Amino acid sequence: MTASTTVPPRRRRRKWALAALVLLLVIAVAGVVWQRGKAADPMANLRFATVEKGDLEKTVTAVGSLKAKDYVDVGTQVSGRVLNIHVEIGDKVAKGELIAEIDPTVYASTVAKDRANLDNLKAQLAQRGAELALADQQAARNGRLAEGNAVSQDVVQQAEASARVAAAAVNSVKAQIKAAEATLEGDLANLNFTKIYAPMDGTVVVQDTRKGQTVNSVQSVAVIAQVANLDVMTVWAQVAEADVTNIRPDMPAYFTTLGAPERRWEGKVRQVQPTPTTTNDVVLYNVLVDVDNHERALLPAMTVQAFFVLAAAHDAVVVPLGALKPDPDARSFRGGPGGAPGMGTGGERRKRDRSGGKPGEAFNAAPAAAPAEGKAEGAPPALAEAKPEAAPEVAAGEPGRSGDRPARRGTPYRVQVKTANGLEWRQVRVGLATRTDAEVLSGLEVGEEIVVGEKGAQPAGGSARAAPRMPGGAGPRL
Repeated sequence: MTASTTVPPRRRRRKWALAALVLLLVIAVAGVVWQRGKAADPMANLRFATVEKGDLEKTVTAVGSLKAKDYVDVGTQVSGRVLNIHVEIGDKVAKGELIAEIDPTVYASTVAKDRANLDNLKAQLAQRGAELALADQQAARNGRLAEGNAVSQDVVQQAEASARVAAAAVNSVKAQIKAAEATLEGDLANLNFTKIYAPMDGTVVVQDTRKGQTVNSVQSVAVIAQVANLDVMTVWAQVAEADVTNIRPDMPAYFTTLGAPERRWEGKVRQVQPTPTTTNDVVLYNVLVDVDNHERALLPAMTVQAFFVLAAAHDAVVVPLGALKPDPDARSFRGGPGGAPGMGTGGERRKRDRSGGKPGEAFNAAPAAAPAEGKAEGAPPALAEAKPEAAPEVAAGEPGRSGDRPARRGTPYRVQVKTANGLEWRQVRVGLATRTDAEVLSGLEVGEEIVVGEKGAQPAGGSARAAPRMPGGAGPRL
């Protein structure tokens, strides 16, 4: 038999302890080497972004649906059985084209009866006219006889009275003829209403009535079809009460559809309806935007996501929002003219930052408080509180911008810029800001590299590239 050798438990523990000691030494040496490398190159652990040009937009986002701007519910003014329907959904119709027919039997018989009654009254009129002529002749003859005392005065008076009665009978029949003609005209109209014509050029978008169905125009409005002009569509966007005060008529807007999210449809606000709707205790207002649809790419009831442009900057110098840091040395934290050094907008004196501004410091610090709804998420305080109207287009003379307004000073901030001599803090002035990017009015040039954070940390803003960008900045997508 072969005897098996076993390792004593004490020797196994010594071997494991020795292996653990060696592993700890290796980790310690690696840590020292990494710390020395980091100290030798402070930029090795930083993330950079290149300053580029692009477009920025500050928008209000809303969900809505499409409707035809002009449409008509084609109904029937008479009751009866639907004899024929000459259109289907999707058919194009011209104004005056026959759409449907109601059984005209009852209405045709009523018209025939009216015409017979009218003929009878006309015959009565002829009779009364003959009686009137006779009465006039008798009255005239008795008048001549009375002059020669051939007849009494009583006979003359009776003849004159008979003539007046005959004249009244003629007028009565004439009045009855007018009434009969009016009745005939109304019944003829009802007979014509049994043929239903298109009231406008357009497309049949609704057709719920079927051939053989009985419609009742007395108890309810009987709609045969809906004809709509699809050349111009209207977006009915539901905007929250917190945002609707920022929207005005003629404001530029655009929207996307579920079927073509990459395509933007441009338009302008036509109306902000003052009547609200409440859904799940949320107050919403309808904002209407008209858009051309000659391509017929848009159809009624499509769901859209609308963007109302509050402010825009085109061909601007753009940086990620996370690269901006408050500038403690700015004359006014909000950048307004006339502010005293170290003073805020409300006159409160702000404490100086004595941290020394070391490279890469505080880039991953979380905001002191979560931003309120409508503010720039993760933005520096002044940008988060800035109103959309505070960033209009600036005057000609600034690179890449156009307009007739005076140049803006912007809000002062600072960024860390990578130079040939290392990192340096530089003051910049910021105009329009979204939730991810900001427009730099001065202080940076296209192509420069700036610090946006530390490697492995969650970015506080977007990339420096402004295009392609999701419409509306950080607005929610469908």
